[in-house]
Amino acid sequence: MTAMATIQASFSIDRYYAASPAEVFAAFSDAERKRRWFAEGEGWEVDEFSLDFRVGGLERSRFRFQGGPEISNDTTYLDIVADQSIVIAYVMALAGVSFSASLASIEFKPEGNGTRLTYVEQDSFLNGQDGSVDREAGCRGLLDILAGEVEKLPAAA
Repeated sequence: MTAMATIQASFSIDRYYAASPAEVFAAFSDAERKRRWFAEGEGWEVDEFSLDFRVGGLERSRFRFQGGPEISNDTTYLDIVADQSIVIAYVMALAGVSFSASLASIEFKPEGNGTRLTYVEQDSFLNGQDGSVDREAGCRGLLDILAGEVEKLPAAA
């Protein structure tokens, strides 16, 4: 069997949210909130979601789109500074076969009345499969969904 090349890629996303750094950070650190914007969505079935948000802690997601094959995301938290930054490493698999390994950092900086989030990811796509375009698009989509989570208007009294 011939080994296929590992394809390297990286990208950066800069995003402004009309919410405090503490509020945006909480959407990453609270399991219920993280599941809502990260794992759930129209057409998605969540088989498993767990979050142990601490340095060395693990996050596990198992989900599928419209009854398709299982996609898994196993994340390890490498560094956490409350309301300021998160560094993670994660492996994704499709139907039990790993297809990527990634390192990502998320920074939360106050800007005006809101937060400037900077997301930087370095990827290794396995078995010669270049998923870089889809990965960046997926991350951008998740950060769009995050806006709905953190920028909700308060309920009327």
